[in-house]
Amino acid sequence: MQYSEDDTTFRNPMRFLHTSDWHLGKTLCNANLLEDQAHALDQVAAMARETRAEALVVAGDVYDRAVPPKEAVALLDDALDRLVRGLGVPVLLIAGNHDSPERLGFASGFLGAQGLHVAGTLEAAAPVLIGSAAFHLLPYADPVMARHALQDEGIRTHQDALAAQLARARAAHPEGRRFIAVAHAFVAGGEGSDSELGLAVGGTGEVDAALFRDCDYAALGHLHRPQVAGFPQVRYAGSLLKYSASEATHTKALTLVELPERGPAHTESLPLTPRRDLRRLRGHFDDLMRGPQGNPDDYLFLDLLDEGPVLDAMARLRQIYPNILGIQPAPPAAPAQDIVRTADRDLDPALLFETFFQDTAGRGMDDEERALFHAVAGRLLSGEAAE
Repeated sequence: MQYSEDDTTFRNPMRFLHTSDWHLGKTLCNANLLEDQAHALDQVAAMARETRAEALVVAGDVYDRAVPPKEAVALLDDALDRLVRGLGVPVLLIAGNHDSPERLGFASGFLGAQGLHVAGTLEAAAPVLIGSAAFHLLPYADPVMARHALQDEGIRTHQDALAAQLARARAAHPEGRRFIAVAHAFVAGGEGSDSELGLAVGGTGEVDAALFRDCDYAALGHLHRPQVAGFPQVRYAGSLLKYSASEATHTKALTLVELPERGPAHTESLPLTPRRDLRRLRGHFDDLMRGPQGNPDDYLFLDLLDEGPVLDAMARLRQIYPNILGIQPAPPAAPAQDIVRTADRDLDPALLFETFFQDTAGRGMDDEERALFHAVAGRLLSGEAAE
């Protein structure tokens, strides 16, 4: 991107790619996603080459669990080799709440000289200097870990821990460089999904976006939907793939960041094309069996509209959709607004049953069903035995 002579920004801004939440080694409803992740990482390498990125930032949750399977380790090794040694693109990555800080940070002391900068634990480290920017790597740490590592008894919350990390980073920030924070946190007000582990109970794991107000750019990880977090320069890149049914509507992407010498950062979303998409389908069993809706090889969560049970639905539907991950009765389109709910034991039995019917069937009773209920209930309440 070029700027005019009278622009206050630098003519050739540095550019880097921001990504996060790879979750390498993750399985979803027993489906192994390693090939899907490899397909996405091929695109990451291609984007790094095509954009001529000066760095790739990975904001935590590199692996899906603290002890990843060997296949996931091999996949990361291959991806980093192609990026750092093959393309000469420095990679900066931090530990997220899914990662083991010590395992991820192994050998980081000498890998930095090769262009691979890893921050696993909270040990003090100098910022990574690339172009006009200083990247401050702030790995995830819960308050107990941070209190011990930073020797600060005042740390009691995630907000305290991250504020202490940022204060240490600002003290070490070199004059004349743009300040870029790389962190893994849940910024209050962010939109989460079902696949993210909560950082604490009752919202105590949230942090205020104002912590990053004076950053030139904050590259965040943890939330899986790409989104702005409070300020234009504070952003989540989102996860590498869709990792739950709640993410079916997400568009997964990398964020290309262009940072001039002065002025605000410019960002562009670079969508990823999955090997198989993850979708939710809603319909009646017979309609779904008539033929595929969309790509039949996609990962699918199905919401069945049928009122009664469907015999062997999963096996029969897999003849058409081989990668079904789950089937469930379709939830009601909207809760009923005209039925009063109460714990009063003296409530009219008919109203109680209508409430039950609405909650389970997702619709109100018709006249025939209501008449049948009154006939059966009338016999029972009058003491007559059913035939």
